[in-house]
Amino acid sequence: MEVIIGIDSIHPYVTKRGGFVCMEKFKLKSQFKPAGSQPEAIDGLVKGLKKGLGYQTLLGVTGSGKTFTMANVIEKIQKPTLVIAPNKTLAAQLYQEYKAFFPENKVCYFVSYYDYYQPEAYIPVTDTYIDKEAMINEEIDRFRHLATSALLTRRDVIVVASVSCIYNLGLPERYFESIIKLNVGQLITRGDLIKQLIRIGFTRNNTVVKRGQFRVRGDVFEIIAASEELIYRVEIKDQKIIGLAVLEKTTRTIKEELNDLIIFPPKHFVTSIPDRERAIKDIKEELKERLKYLEKNGLLLEAERLERRTKYDLEMIKTLGFCHGIENYSRHLAGKLPGEPPDTLLEYFPKDKDGKPDFLTVIDESHIAVPQISGMYAGDQARKKVLAEHGWRLPSALDNRPLNFKEFKERIGQTIFTSATPGIFEKEVSDKVVEQIVRPTGLTDPRIEIRPVFDKEKNRSQIDDVMAEAIIAASKDERTLIVTLTKKMAEELNDFLKEKGFKSAYMHSDTKTIDRTKILADFRKKEFDILIGINLLREGLDLPEVSLVAILDADSEGFLRSETSLIQTMGRAARNVEGKVILYADKITGSMKRAIDECERRREIQLEYNKKYKITPKSIKKEIREFD
Repeated sequence: MEVIIGIDSIHPYVTKRGGFVCMEKFKLKSQFKPAGSQPEAIDGLVKGLKKGLGYQTLLGVTGSGKTFTMANVIEKIQKPTLVIAPNKTLAAQLYQEYKAFFPENKVCYFVSYYDYYQPEAYIPVTDTYIDKEAMINEEIDRFRHLATSALLTRRDVIVVASVSCIYNLGLPERYFESIIKLNVGQLITRGDLIKQLIRIGFTRNNTVVKRGQFRVRGDVFEIIAASEELIYRVEIKDQKIIGLAVLEKTTRTIKEELNDLIIFPPKHFVTSIPDRERAIKDIKEELKERLKYLEKNGLLLEAERLERRTKYDLEMIKTLGFCHGIENYSRHLAGKLPGEPPDTLLEYFPKDKDGKPDFLTVIDESHIAVPQISGMYAGDQARKKVLAEHGWRLPSALDNRPLNFKEFKERIGQTIFTSATPGIFEKEVSDKVVEQIVRPTGLTDPRIEIRPVFDKEKNRSQIDDVMAEAIIAASKDERTLIVTLTKKMAEELNDFLKEKGFKSAYMHSDTKTIDRTKILADFRKKEFDILIGINLLREGLDLPEVSLVAILDADSEGFLRSETSLIQTMGRAARNVEGKVILYADKITGSMKRAIDECERRREIQLEYNKKYKITPKSIKKEIREFD
């Protein structure tokens, strides 16, 4: 039995390296069969993939089961799959859904591991330097390691990721080459194993062992990988491994004896001592050239600043193997040429014999995700150029970056965009657009009402009105979503409602990643009746208990009240038979009219289908899953 640290369960793997460890097939588990528009959509997409079409779009209305459709496509195509979501909240929901559909396969979660991130920046006008600040979420880091180790050892893998998948991660070859393979009977000394563990990034801790650490007591090692909370025990006697085991975390008793063990590095960006020595030499050479340029142009302050900072960083790298902001030297550490693309999560996915991507890419809510991906590079470069120009960083720091859109397109496999409102790009590049308008449940798009922001006749504001509607919804054991324009408005409205005795909560971009999932689960469990948000309550959120969506200030034309935004937000009420949307507006904007017309068109198609097949709509019933 061979056990791989980096896979969250003990599993028998039979392989020789050169192939995948696990060749299991994708097996979809569901009590439902494709219905409504799903069979035609599945068939159309699968045929397109088999024909070799590069891009396809699934135009699926809210509540039509786009994720279930894609799960069926994955089962039929049998390829590793990358699912990209536009935010962490939706990524978490999709991760749970795919995990339920494929319990026997490997479904992973890969998003940014920062709970808080303030990038390094410089504002020349005020001469203000802002140092990088970050709070890493250890649990999310664990999920990231699970994803990369799974991709290197098996093919039945689905990775649900945010746009962080296009950021520098490190070479998969070096990551894989750094693994440590152990087996019972193997000749190895205690000192050699300690050196090997430290070489690949583990730290020694003889008190409380955490992820990415190990403890040694005599000839007994206890190791916790970066991807899991399991403790692995390695026992050496007479320079030979005499025992490998998994320990119970609290009591340290043996849960299972092992024959083999593979230990993956606790960091994705792995460098060797020769790599660092070469990098130090290259950094010194670049520094010398840059100082010459700055001094020649009379930028003496910038030259002094750059020389002082870089020499300090070099000393830290030479002595400790790392420094604050070491990622800015990633081009030199990886041995890449100027301008060469970074190694991202996409490099961990398999390629065919010709070196082309051999996996399926699904971009969920593509109308939001595609612009995000295409815009990341320019924003990152603009910030770093200022740092380099004013002596805070070497120009090579610009190569620690996300992929640009051209590079991204070259590295993804056959792609399916999924959205209820596809953007211009998806429509232009797609070889095929498949519509999924009819919901298997018979549910129609919600009824839409327009009410004034302030009703003079009733002397009643939009807040007064939505409170009255929320009381009615709560009395029926249903939930209410209220969408505001700003984070401050969301927080202030939440405080106001609580003062009035309502059970409410808010969620916006400042809410921590794991907390967002818990808030949504508590909302569905009726821990509170009203959820207030801005943009996170739009795309893809599956909340079947919601019967009322109230959009405040709906006539404030702009990004948050565009046709796409309104259709997406109104769709949150499309999973409940009592679904209703109230748009609070004093005038009907162009965006409002187009959104209402499109929803009415889809509603008519569904009503006609229900009448033809004598379907009585029923609210969706969905299990509330815990995030694990």
